[in-house]
Amino acid sequence: MGLKVWLNGELVDQKDARISVFDHGLLYGDGVFEGIRVYNGRVFELDAHIKRLYQSAKVIRLGISIPPQQLSKAVEQTCNANSVKDGYVRLVITRGIGTLGLNPFICKNPQIFIIADNIQLYPEEFYEKGMKVISANTVRNHPLSLPPQIKSLNYLNNILAKIEALDSNVPEAIMYNHQGYVAEATGDNVFIVRKNAIYTPPVESGSLEGITREVVIELAKKENLQVVETDLVQFNLYTADELFLTGTAAEVIGIVEIDGRVIDDGKPGQITKLLRKRFFEYAHGKTQ
Repeated sequence: MGLKVWLNGELVDQKDARISVFDHGLLYGDGVFEGIRVYNGRVFELDAHIKRLYQSAKVIRLGISIPPQQLSKAVEQTCNANSVKDGYVRLVITRGIGTLGLNPFICKNPQIFIIADNIQLYPEEFYEKGMKVISANTVRNHPLSLPPQIKSLNYLNNILAKIEALDSNVPEAIMYNHQGYVAEATGDNVFIVRKNAIYTPPVESGSLEGITREVVIELAKKENLQVVETDLVQFNLYTADELFLTGTAAEVIGIVEIDGRVIDDGKPGQITKLLRKRFFEYAHGKTQ
């Protein structure tokens, strides 16, 4: 039996979940979305994801026709309909049907759909042994041209960097902004460890204000670890004691090599492993 997709207020069979080819989400990438995890039948940090979705929509002047509480219930309803206990939710708002022109205000009815399914972004081996990455030549979008806080449907900037990674036979790439500072990976936030302190780029450098990023920062502080948001350059990554990524799908994953440079001893570091453990405990409701 196929998936049930929540589409504009009702659950429909996967084959019946259709969006018009004139939808500006398809024609122009005009819309917003959230990727959300489910652990033990509980939607992870749902309130934070919903809040970010509505903020993104507000900035691009995209009206969402239902209140946040109702949308949260729709997410849970979709998970229940598909018996998703440990999985992934994709919540999408498109601009809706319009013309072949750019004018977004011709689109009168934004489309809302929710998909709940299983996901495994990286194999377990990567978490145990660490992952290799490269530096992307694709420059991260200028933060004044497209605010990085907006989680929009237009992901071409990230996709081009992802292609670079795959061409180099690695799963991920680190993106830098127009000034040469570290922004983010193609789908994750970047952290380094140096002398037992943790450093991560500020949002202003071009990184998404990740939900998992915020959780990991709070978990690190509970371990009495210093967390500093500051600009990082390539040199900082090459010489880090530890390098790791965080993201909804990736969770916490150690990086052991970048651009052929081995990070420290070539194994996920102790702080990375600690934070991965603490995140697992938190996500599965074993800690508050």
